[in-house]
Amino acid sequence: MQATEQRALLTIALLAAFADGDKADTERAEIKRIADSLAGDSGMPQMAGLYQDVLLKRVNLAQAAAALPEAGHRQLAYEMALCVCDADGAQSTAEQAFLAQLKSVLKLGAAQTAHAEHEADAIAAVPVTPAGPVPAAVQSAANTEALDRSILQYAILNGALELLPQSWASMAIIPLQMKMVYRIGQAHGHTLDKGHIKEFIAAAGVGLTSQYLEQFGRKLLGGLLGKVGGGIGRSVGSAATGIAFSFASTYALGQLAKRYYGGGRQMNTAVLQQTFQSLLGPAKDLQQQYLPQIQQKAATLDAGQILQMVKSA
Repeated sequence: MQATEQRALLTIALLAAFADGDKADTERAEIKRIADSLAGDSGMPQMAGLYQDVLLKRVNLAQAAAALPEAGHRQLAYEMALCVCDADGAQSTAEQAFLAQLKSVLKLGAAQTAHAEHEADAIAAVPVTPAGPVPAAVQSAANTEALDRSILQYAILNGALELLPQSWASMAIIPLQMKMVYRIGQAHGHTLDKGHIKEFIAAAGVGLTSQYLEQFGRKLLGGLLGKVGGGIGRSVGSAATGIAFSFASTYALGQLAKRYYGGGRQMNTAVLQQTFQSLLGPAKDLQQQYLPQIQQKAATLDAGQILQMVKSA
């Protein structure tokens, strides 16, 4: 994939991120940080300024689509935008209009987009409540060792999901994080709903849309994504080291939730963000330790069963 095509895909991703026009300032700042980071990591100066181009409307969908002559890249662009719009839940009317326009300028028919739409929309609609009760080992006044094992399992699974070549596979990371937080809260005697968990994750400084955007960008620049949705990109082993950062964010979020709900929900937003950042560094170091397990998990995941796996987690 050429630099111009990568830039076009990232431009469409950013346009999708702002399609609803309702991003909080913190989320906007996080999206800008990600755009700058991806531009720097790509080693391509022409990537710089993507965020400003989108925000100042110096580029539009038609221009970005024109830089994607290959059918596979156009399909990938639509799947990625769909997942960005679904990342924080049900699509708004503005996002639906954006996706319809995108499908038109990319010249994609219903048959080309139906599978991705089904998978992405189904994952976005998964309820946060886990299918089964909290394991007895975790229930005992939030057994620290059992909770740590559970958090580690979620982190390894999310790191592995990020390594799958399907553009929509990373969408499962956010609902799994939400289910993890739900279980941690429940273990400490708190019954949580989806709205509260979203607020908790946002207060920690982990944006839902920006998180998926970063996952997609890392996959794209790391060469992991297939040209066609569901296609095979580079091997898991060659791409894993620089891409599977979702292990760290999931692990740090789990540890933060354990402290927050175990401490009676006393942290304010500033303390939540500071604590999350302090946990993120050690979690990144731990990610390297568990990289073989992440790779092994990715190699055994059946992409066709992701939805059922998320429902039953």
